Amino acid sequence: MGCEPCPYQAGAGGGAAAGGGRAHSMVEYRIRPYRQEDGEAVREIFATGMSEYAPALCLHVLRQPWALLALGGTAAALLASARSLLLPLLALTLLLALARHLLGCAWRAYIDRCLAGDLRDIGAAYAESAGARFWVAEADERVVGAVGLLPGDADGELVLKRMSVRKDYRGLGIAAALGHTALAFARQRGCRAVVLNTLMLQHRAQALYERLGFRRHRRYVLPTLYGRLANCTITVYRYELP
Repeated sequence: MGCEPCPYQAGAGGGAAAGGGRAHSMVEYRIRPYRQEDGEAVREIFATGMSEYAPALCLHVLRQPWALLALGGTAAALLASARSLLLPLLALTLLLALARHLLGCAWRAYIDRCLAGDLRDIGAAYAESAGARFWVAEADERVVGAVGLLPGDADGELVLKRMSVRKDYRGLGIAAALGHTALAFARQRGCRAVVLNTLMLQHRAQALYERLGFRRHRRYVLPTLYGRLANCTITVYRYELP
């Protein structure tokens, strides 16, 4: 990747990191272009960060009307046929455990698809020759965050991808610095806009993007059977560049 100067080449952050971060610490960090040896660290940061959403996804699906109806119907049928509460409670516990396992497998399969896609060979997927870029955040002599830009479907648009920061380095301004770096690059290239997609579970990420100046552009349900059943809502954010 290129070695052109980036904003936020060095910085310091302070305060309590959300989600169990480095409370009341000061960390020096810098944003730099991706290098080939960063690949394993970037993939680990992305996979670990996305895995954090698995419990929230399970709760979201189990709150859907069809899921509540199925669980309620099963409980009623077991209560009507059983002579005690023990069997229905045991059956519901096993059913919930199975549902959590299956949803966890489905989420892991999504993460694996991402790892096998643009994250398999980051240098090639985000090559300068294709008008793309990828940056990492470095602190304590390790890669602690990443973000990339790919050309969008529309002319003059870039898509922000794979924004992620290690859990113990959150709340220090690193994600915002990565976002500003990507936006500065898009502005320098004379692009019209930067767009990105978020899931309904990514509340903190959405709040960050809105602080950076992104605005909600549209919202839709994932057009697959699983997406409709799970009510997986995608929110598209857009940052208009002058």
